[in-house]
Parts: sequence; structure tokens; C-alpha cells
Amino acid sequence: MSTVFRTIGGFFLDIIETVVIALSIFLIVYLFLMQPHQVNGDSMIPNFHHGEYLLTDKISYKFNQPKRGDVVVFRSPPQAQCPEGAGCDFIKRVIGLPGDTVTITNNHVVVNNQPLDETYIGAAIETRPGAYMANGPVTIPTGQYFVLGDNRPHSSDSRTWGPVEMGNIVGHVFFRYWPLNRIGQLEKTTYAGF
Repeated sequence: MSTVFRTIGGFFLDIIETVVIALSIFLIVYLFLMQPHQVNGDSMIPNFHHGEYLLTDKISYKFNQPKRGDVVVFRSPPQAQCPEGAGCDFIKRVIGLPGDTVTITNNHVVVNNQPLDETYIGAAIETRPGAYMANGPVTIPTGQYFVLGDNRPHSSDSRTWGPVEMGNIVGHVFFRYWPLNRIGQLEKTTYAGF
């Protein structure tokens, strides 16, 4: 009888050990390497839709700086009026890097006096300056990034509340895993002349 209890006990200890190891690995990956995020809202249409699930790389920006065109997740700025305690994260595209001068002219984003060729948004999308850009061109301070949603008429972004500090960037979006018909690694965005 004691052999049966030892066998059953050993079996359950093996299961508990496996679960603890799996949870430990999950926590390490989640806290330090990558994190899942869900898209909420329409600010990144046509490239990201409400309800899609994405993986965010949390480690690459520890060694490298964000690049123009990167899609990033960041903690919402106070000016975005996210409900207190909600822990809102935003998803936007990096347009301006530290030291860049950004303006919007004739519905086009201009960075360092060069129009940005944004092939990832529809030609009919209008890009208008917001409150932060009311006085014309802005120069992005050190350690900050100018971000825009792809769906410009329906995006709360740097045009309204200014650049995002590097310390508020959670990570770089690199993979879409839901819905299954859109699963895959995200293409890198490059701009001619930059």
C-alpha cells in the first residue's frame, strides 16, 4: 500500500515541478523578454485592427534605440486622459527621432525638410497638425520620440500631446498572433532618403 502512495505522490510531485518550471519560464519571458498586447481602437487602421493580438519585444530597446517606422507600445501620457489605474498602453508608429524637426504641410508629414513617403497609409488619409504642433515645426528633444497612429483622423498621438519619452516605451511590436488569417512577423518599415 505504501508503494502505491509513493508512486502517486511522486507522480503529483512531478506534475507540480513541471508546472512550477513552466510558470517560472513564462514569468521570465513575460517580465523581461516579450509581452502580449491587444489592439484597442481604430487608431492604427489599416495595418492593425481592433481586437488583434500582438507580441511586443521588450529587450531590443535596452541595447538599441527605436528606429523611424517602428511600431511601438508605450504607457499613455497624462495628457491622453487614460482612466487612472487603468494602465493604458498605446500602440503607434515612430515618425520622429531625437533631434528631428517634424512638421505637417499639405496633409503630409515632413521630417527634417523632407516629406515622409508613408506607403502604409491610404492616399486619402488626411494628416493634420494637432495642438502640440499649432505653432509650426517642432524639434524632438533628446530621449523622446514623435509617434503617430496610421489612421490619422482617428488617432490621439504626438500631434496632440507631444513626443513620448524613451522611458515610457514598453517595446517594439514584432509579431501578430491573432487573428489566425493575419498571423506572422511584421514587416519593417523603411523610408526613402532616411
